[in-house]
Amino acid sequence: MIPREMSKIAKQRAREFPVLTIVGPRQSGKTTLAKACFPSYGYVNLEDPETREMAENDYRRFFAVYKPPLIIDEIQRVPNLASAIQPMVDERRAVPGQYILTGSHQPMLKQTVTQSLAGRSAFLELLPLTFSELAQGPDKPKTDPDSLILRGTMPELATSGMEASTYYRNYLNSYVERDVRLLANIRSTSAFNRFITLLAGRVGQLLNLNSMSGEVGVSHTTLGEWIDVLEASFIVFRLQPYHSNIGKRLVKTPKIYFTETGLASYLLGLRTAGQVARDPLRGNLFENLVVSELMKRIRNADSGDELFFFRTSDGIEVDALLRTGDGFRPIEIKSAMTQTASLEAGLKQYLALQPESIAPTVVYAGRDLPAGKSGIEYRNFLSHSPSS
Repeated sequence: MIPREMSKIAKQRAREFPVLTIVGPRQSGKTTLAKACFPSYGYVNLEDPETREMAENDYRRFFAVYKPPLIIDEIQRVPNLASAIQPMVDERRAVPGQYILTGSHQPMLKQTVTQSLAGRSAFLELLPLTFSELAQGPDKPKTDPDSLILRGTMPELATSGMEASTYYRNYLNSYVERDVRLLANIRSTSAFNRFITLLAGRVGQLLNLNSMSGEVGVSHTTLGEWIDVLEASFIVFRLQPYHSNIGKRLVKTPKIYFTETGLASYLLGLRTAGQVARDPLRGNLFENLVVSELMKRIRNADSGDELFFFRTSDGIEVDALLRTGDGFRPIEIKSAMTQTASLEAGLKQYLALQPESIAPTVVYAGRDLPAGKSGIEYRNFLSHSPSS
């Protein structure tokens, strides 16, 4: 098992709340994390049909069989179970860590748990492996950006010799399409497959559903519903622009990224690192890789930090804007390996507008370099983290 950075905060939250809810993509390691952090707990998986039927139709018997402390896996399959948990944790409110819930449909879970377990449950979001976690796997991973983009950071891939294309083909068929069908009424599978492939071709770009509607052959309203479902299942995420009153007209449309660059690469037909290196979207995929890493580290620390991007209507742009308790940190992401003045251009324009920003950084594929006269430091994408 690869040690997870979230372990410390998961144990801490379980000491603070009666219930801990861990959400995240399929196969991101939620069950493994829960079992590793709470080895003395009982365990039940609601994917099992018989167990699920008991939980749905006779929850009193379910909880007579499965007693706390208990890990309940895939709680979204029986969301009403949260309502049954409430009176039980209230009877023993002073006892922390009674239940650990895991699930892979964020809004469904959050709505249910927020309504039924308000103030009783902490929420954590576990994404795939960070670069530092990946380095602790049984095999030394390839750390060149093209190989990382292609293979991604899913735990099962990091601990097996499986080909990336085999893994993501099965992942797409077994989880993406199945989970999406649970949440959305998709009449045309081919149209949906076209849509998710088009999204892969637009990573790091502003999301324009109107322009995609004609290519997919369905209305932009339907595409909006589909992207909500894909985001709910942690397949993609929208990075929101930061809005502030700085005398400029700011873009208000989000950018689209995949949680896992390996899946985006598979959808684009990329099967080797060499193909990634030559692909016109390599820069976008590299940006996706770094933005995903930033999101993982924020989630693992449960720090309350937030990530945005910044863009004005006249073209001033910063790829990532990290809001921490100390201020705003602008981050420019480039796939180049060599420091050049052009890599700093966007940051310098942004800093002219927001001179009070902290630690402006270029994250790229080259070596770490300290801040020079411009005040901009260079960090290799593998060594970069939002807290350093």
